[in-house]
Amino acid sequence: MTALLASVRSEQEALAAARAGAELIDLKEPRAGALGGLPLADINKIAAALRAQYAVKPISATIGDVDSDDIDEIVARVIDVGAAGVDYVKVGITPGPNAMRCLDALASLPAAVVPVMLCDAGVDAELVAHAASLGFVGVMFDTIGKDGKTLFDHVDENTLGSWLRLARKHGAMCGIAGSLGWSQLAQIRTLAPDVAGFRGALCVDGRSSALDPARVAHLANALHRPADTPADHARSEPAQAASRA
Repeated sequence: MTALLASVRSEQEALAAARAGAELIDLKEPRAGALGGLPLADINKIAAALRAQYAVKPISATIGDVDSDDIDEIVARVIDVGAAGVDYVKVGITPGPNAMRCLDALASLPAAVVPVMLCDAGVDAELVAHAASLGFVGVMFDTIGKDGKTLFDHVDENTLGSWLRLARKHGAMCGIAGSLGWSQLAQIRTLAPDVAGFRGALCVDGRSSALDPARVAHLANALHRPADTPADHARSEPAQAASRA
């Protein structure tokens, strides 16, 4: 079964998403970029509120959009976010000459880091293999751009499938995100990642607008069904209009 990761920006959204059936609550600020980070005080506050009502529901948080060349800044942010009461710390990995070194640094930290391989320009298979080999608790594949293109516009399904299998082979949780919506539901089901991440598809009017608990519940239920049904199509058009995740 694929779990639904709901990206939220506030305590109100976090609790609403949890009540609606999101299995993993992801803290980020969508107005600040693909992996825009929330202030540490907000992360602490939201995590505490979630723990009070959903003691075992996993929580992740992003560190913000930082280029993989700036390793010192990334390490400092990971340490701070990891101490803010979350289970997982998500870090975007941009391809480049220092990406391998960045992964090595992240693997040495005392935090449950989930490297997020940003695939807009493609991802070096060697970089993915290196990430999978380092013993991270999870590996995700996402996009930086929120321009209407999805993860599947940048990486074909077969390639993604091979990367997910590689991550699993090394014991990592594997996940996908990147402007995913109802149009990608069949592909998500075929790949069957451990986690599928959404923002825009869960919102009233695009990723910067308010989260809609009804959309969270409907998409969570759809992810758990093994095959396409008329109920999926009944919701697909309004949800798809907001699928800038």
